[in-house]
Amino acid sequence: MSDIQKQVQQALDRLVESGTERGLQVSVYRHGEPVVEAVAGVADAATGRPVTPGTVFYNFSIGKAATSAVVHVLAERGVLGYDTPVVEVWPEFGAHGKDKVTVRHVLNHSAGVPGVPLDTSVEDICDWDKMCTAVADAEPWWEPGTKTGYHAYTFGYIAGEIVRRVTGKPISQVLREDITVPLSVDGELYFGMPESEHGRLATLEDPAPAGDAAAGDEWPEMPADSLMFRAGPMELFPNAAFGNRTDVLAADIPAGGKTSARATARMLAAMMDEVDGVRLISPERLREVTTVSISGIDEVFGNPATWGLGYALGLPVAPSLDSPTAFGMGGVGGSFAFGDPSTGVAFAVTKNMVSGDFATATELVTLVRKALGEVSHSGHSRA
Repeated sequence: MSDIQKQVQQALDRLVESGTERGLQVSVYRHGEPVVEAVAGVADAATGRPVTPGTVFYNFSIGKAATSAVVHVLAERGVLGYDTPVVEVWPEFGAHGKDKVTVRHVLNHSAGVPGVPLDTSVEDICDWDKMCTAVADAEPWWEPGTKTGYHAYTFGYIAGEIVRRVTGKPISQVLREDITVPLSVDGELYFGMPESEHGRLATLEDPAPAGDAAAGDEWPEMPADSLMFRAGPMELFPNAAFGNRTDVLAADIPAGGKTSARATARMLAAMMDEVDGVRLISPERLREVTTVSISGIDEVFGNPATWGLGYALGLPVAPSLDSPTAFGMGGVGGSFAFGDPSTGVAFAVTKNMVSGDFATATELVTLVRKALGEVSHSGHSRA
């Protein structure tokens, strides 16, 4: 067992033993080669079923990393371009002045349509045609490309419908044909996961409420006038109950994904290097993907945001430990995945305790970067 494998395994065991986590996975690749494959805890507390490297977790927005990868693979083949107007492939999307929205605007969350109708139900978001019709008919919140705001659900429908229009196939099929099968992770990375496979999923859990907090009060820090509450109804805010629903798990909702840590880490590794002979995009495209495309204050959440094409740039760590070349996605519940072209490292952590922060990811990212020599023991980044 390598030293880094041992360190990560010990950290995971400690997180489970302390009750911080129930079950989790970490996968790390470096220059296309696996260097860590660690798991701990149980996938299902009711049965005691253990987490394995192949256990699939619903980790919400971490799936956007796969959605973006599909778009980039198609761009690599010349099927679409980043400055292609969406209306060229999806004419109905141009309603209410959205005809200037490009694929680039979709990828960097500046398209101006971050919200779904406030009467949208969970059943509605599982209906692809209904949601695409609603998004196409939406009025923009701002002029495309002038501001950025997290497109929590709409990102997946817009990107997915673009893919469907240019390929004639659902994005889930393109993901399988172009990414999961070539990378030998078929059965570990999905948008819609067949119901027959749900027995392999980890069961999500909400943490016990702390202090006087009421169960289900997942957003106590958000002001009542936050635009987040204009972006969708409370019923769609992700929690364990939402992520354990059979219809949600089976539906193509490519704003999120069901994945193992190694499937997502392997995919990100293959964007930067060859992984068993497979490389998804060229070095030139990777540079474009990971260059700052837009930055500013997020119009929905109010936080500073920096986007490449389809990926947030930077890591969920202290500024002194950050790497400006890292590209990735975090998910509600605390999962996180990134690749870093400056070091060749791809990392993913998936877990079934739906925490309200990235404390576990921050601890593990820092541990891995130090163990691989990317951060000196004084805390200064070498990236």
